[in-house]
Amino acid sequence: MFSKFKKKMKDPAFKKKFWIYTAVIAIFWAKMSFVQGGIFTLDVENANEAAILAFNPLSSIFLLFGVGILLAGRKGLLGMYILGSILLYVNVLFYREYHDFLTIPMLGQAANLAGLGGSITDILSVTDIFLFIDIFAAVFLLFYLKPGRLQSFLPKRKEGLILAMIAIPLFLVNLGWAQTERTELLQRAFDRNMLVKYIGVLNFHAYDIVLQGQTEAKKTFADSNALAPVLNYLNEKETEPNRDMTGVAEGKNVIAISLESTQTFVVDNTLNGKELTPYFNDLKEEGAYFSNFYHQVKQGRTSDSEFMLDNSLYGLNRGAAFFTHAGNEYQATPEVLGEEGYTTSSMHANDETFWNRNVMYDSLGYDKFYSKEDYNVTEEKSYGWGYLDEYFFSESLEKMEEMDQPFYNKMITLTNHHPFTLPEDKKFIEEGNTSSETLNRYFQTIRYQDEALKQFVEEFKKSDLYDDTILVIYGDHFGISENHQRAMGEYLDKDINEYEQFQLQRVPLLMIGEGIEPQEHDTVGGQIDLRPTIMNLLGVEDENPIQFGQDLFSKDRREMMITRDGNFANEKYVGVNGNCYERETGEKVESEQACAPGFKEAEEELALSDSVVYGDLLRYLDEIKMIEEKDSSDKKKE
Repeated sequence: MFSKFKKKMKDPAFKKKFWIYTAVIAIFWAKMSFVQGGIFTLDVENANEAAILAFNPLSSIFLLFGVGILLAGRKGLLGMYILGSILLYVNVLFYREYHDFLTIPMLGQAANLAGLGGSITDILSVTDIFLFIDIFAAVFLLFYLKPGRLQSFLPKRKEGLILAMIAIPLFLVNLGWAQTERTELLQRAFDRNMLVKYIGVLNFHAYDIVLQGQTEAKKTFADSNALAPVLNYLNEKETEPNRDMTGVAEGKNVIAISLESTQTFVVDNTLNGKELTPYFNDLKEEGAYFSNFYHQVKQGRTSDSEFMLDNSLYGLNRGAAFFTHAGNEYQATPEVLGEEGYTTSSMHANDETFWNRNVMYDSLGYDKFYSKEDYNVTEEKSYGWGYLDEYFFSESLEKMEEMDQPFYNKMITLTNHHPFTLPEDKKFIEEGNTSSETLNRYFQTIRYQDEALKQFVEEFKKSDLYDDTILVIYGDHFGISENHQRAMGEYLDKDINEYEQFQLQRVPLLMIGEGIEPQEHDTVGGQIDLRPTIMNLLGVEDENPIQFGQDLFSKDRREMMITRDGNFANEKYVGVNGNCYERETGEKVESEQACAPGFKEAEEELALSDSVVYGDLLRYLDEIKMIEEKDSSDKKKE
C-alpha cells in the first residue's frame, strides 16, 4: 500500500491534491486545537492529557471532510469546513455563558434565544472574527485554480470514503489512549468537560447523537417494572419528617420566591464597606435560614430549580425537562395542592414560551400562569432582561390579594440576570473593582434585587395575607460561573480551587411564617428537598412516593446533597471531580475510600431519577398502587 502511495505521489495532480488536503486539514486542526486548548477550560493536568487533546480533533476532521467529499465533492468539503466552524463557534459562545457544551436537547430550546438580548451581545467579542479567517484560506486552497484546470483536482467520491474510513482507527486510537487516563470514559456522559478534553468537541457531538437515540428509546421500551428499583432505593433512604413541624402551616398560603442568580456568598458580605444584601441580612433573622443549601441545576438553569421544587426529581444532565419531557405524567406540587383545595399559580414577567413554561405548567398542574402579558410592562419600567423587579413585586402582590385562598404561588424574579445591567438611578452601590466586568456589575444588580425584595416584603407584611402565609425565598442558581474564578478570588481574597468553587454553588434559603422558629440551620441540603419540606409544613399527606428529597427540618435526615455533575456534599465531606475534601475546612482527604460511598450514591441516585423522567415512569404510579391495594386486600382475606 505504501509503495502504491509513493507511485501516486509522482503524479503532479495527485501530489497537488494531497498537499491541499493536508493543508486544509492542518488549518482546521489548528483552529480546533486553539479553541479546545485556549478558549475552553479543560483542566489539562499532564503531558499525556495535553497530547490526547492535540490528537483528538483528527478523527472528527477526517470524518467531517470525508462525508463532505462523498456528498458533494470539493464544495461538500468546503461546506463541512464552514459547518464545523459554525459548530465550534456556537460552542464557544455557549461555553462563555454557561461553562458547558451544547447538546441536542438544548437545540430544542432555541426559542429562549429570543429573550437573551444583552446576554448574547455581552459574550460576543470583536476578536471572534479571527475564528473565521481560516475559511478564506480554505476557499483559496480549494478554489484558486482556473476553471480550465479544475479537472485535475475534482475530488473523487472514493477519496471521501477513504478519509471517512481513516477516521475510524483514529477514533479508536484516541479512545484507547484516553482510557489510559480515565477508564469507562463514555459512561461519564454527565461530565462534558472531561469528554471534550479526551475525545474532542466534534466527537462529543457525535456521541451526543448516540445518547439522544438511547434517550428516545428509554420511554418507548419503559414499563411499570422499571419503577421497582426506584421504589426500593427510596424506601431504603426514607427518613421520618420532623413531626414537631408537621402541619404548623396547615391551610396557609405559600409564596415561593425564586431569586434569580443569587448565591450565598453575597449574604452578610460587603463591597467597599457597604452591605450587598442589607435587607436580606436582617430578614433572615425572622425565619429559618439554611446556610448550607445548594442549587442543583444543570443546563435547564431556572427551569431546573422549578422542576426540583415541584417534583423533588433531579433535572436532566442534557437539556431541560421543561422542553424535552413537558408531555410526561407528573404528580407535582401544584397538582397535589390543587386536590387539597389550593389555588395554584406561577408569576414571571417574561414571555410565556420562555423555557416552554406555557406547556410545562399545564403538565405540572398550575391553574394560572401570570406571564409578561399579564403585567403592565412598559419601556420605562424595563431594563436588560425586561420588567424590573420592583414593579414585578408590586403588581404580583396586588394579584395575590385578589386570589382565592389558600393558594400556592411561585414568583420568579428577573433583573439580577446576566449581563447584570441597570439604569443609573437603580444603582444603589458602586461597581466592583475586580478583573471581571461581569462580577463588578453583579454586585449592583444583587443590591437592587435586595431593595426590591425589601419593598415587597414590607408591603406584604401590611397586607391581610401576612398572617396566613409562609414565605419560601431561595436562590435559583449561580450567577457567577467558573469563568470568573480569578475575579472571585480577588473579591473574596482567597484562591478559588475546585473545593471553593463547589462551595460557591450554595444559594440562600429562607422560610418565614407562623410556627417556623427563627434559627440558622447548617444542615446540608439542596433544591431537591424543597417539596417534602413544604408539604410537611402544610401537613399535606403527599402520596407520590417518587421523591428524592427529604424534609430539611428532619432530625434524622441524611445530610446529602448531590449535584447534577455527580459531585456531592454531606455532613463530613465534599466530593468534587473524584477528589475528596473535608467539608468544614476544605482540606483535601488523601484516602480514596472516604468519598467513594458518596460518589457511588450520587451516581445511583441520579441514574434512578433519570429513569423516572426519561421513561415517564410516573404514568405507572396508579397501576402500582392498584397492585399494592389488591395485594393488601388479598392478605386480609387470608
